[in-house]
Amino acid sequence: MTAQTFTTKWAKRLAAAAVPLFLSGCDMVVMNPTGDIARQQRDLILVATGLMLLVIVPVLTLIVVFALRYRKGKNPQAYDPGFTHSTRIELVVWSIPLIIIGILGAITWVTTHKLDPFRPLDRISYGRPIPAGTKPLEIDVVAMDWKWLFIYPEQGIASVNELALPIDVPVTFKITSTSQMNTFYAPTLAGMVYAMPGMQSMLHAVLNEPGDTWGYSGNYTGAGYTDMRFQLHGVDQAGFDSWVAKVKSSPDTLNTERYVALDVPSEKVPVMHFGNVPPDIFLRAVNQCVAPGAPCKNDVMRIDATKDGATHGDMTMAGDMANDAHPMDAGH
Repeated sequence: MTAQTFTTKWAKRLAAAAVPLFLSGCDMVVMNPTGDIARQQRDLILVATGLMLLVIVPVLTLIVVFALRYRKGKNPQAYDPGFTHSTRIELVVWSIPLIIIGILGAITWVTTHKLDPFRPLDRISYGRPIPAGTKPLEIDVVAMDWKWLFIYPEQGIASVNELALPIDVPVTFKITSTSQMNTFYAPTLAGMVYAMPGMQSMLHAVLNEPGDTWGYSGNYTGAGYTDMRFQLHGVDQAGFDSWVAKVKSSPDTLNTERYVALDVPSEKVPVMHFGNVPPDIFLRAVNQCVAPGAPCKNDVMRIDATKDGATHGDMTMAGDMANDAHPMDAGH
């Protein structure tokens, strides 16, 4: 063995050994979440992967076994040119995948309804039901180019690119966007939920452990997409009250002029706090009528419905939002 070959061989071994070291710096939030909804979604990923491996591993193993056992000259007496059918093999080949597909289908059907983002929570975490009388924290989310606006209507405050949540408190997010289709995504909290202009989506979630992490948009939206992220702080109730008081002390007000200026596309936007917020700002954001003189979509829809002679139900966006705020049943 030459010196060059010896060096190359050991260089490859060291590179392979260093891979786990580099990977150890990765923060696999999706597989190590701190919110109950995200944990259930992680468990679903693991269960589905495990069931699929029940087929994949035996198939890949048998490929190697067959190649070794039946290669030319290895076992000539096992060669049977008249073989065309085996009932036992057919049963194994068809029954196992069908059973796995049936199990996966049942699990997917149950979890799709259980983890519906519009469905109110029924527990804080595994084995911990929500105490009677608990009122969820309401947060309105507005995706802008390229920043996140979070409005706390009950506290009368708002923040940009910073989201604070008290642990073990159910949270109801109402989500919209001003110009482009985005995806509200906090991996440690729950899965992605679309944010669409002129529409309102919803997410029910809860954070169970304190800590700081990040949230993103799952949809590419242009030049400022890379820096369109927000800090997520999981704190205890005292920490949350302290954060609210800090934001409340800000002299900045999210009035109409400030909102319109904030909605102008901008990149690498720092954290901002607003100590005062008009109570109807999110409703106007959904109906895209924050700017002075802009007609509200719910009013336009109501006028159109009147012209068309619609006589049944509330066909306006306000009606849709009211229905979203009060789902007909828990399975919604």
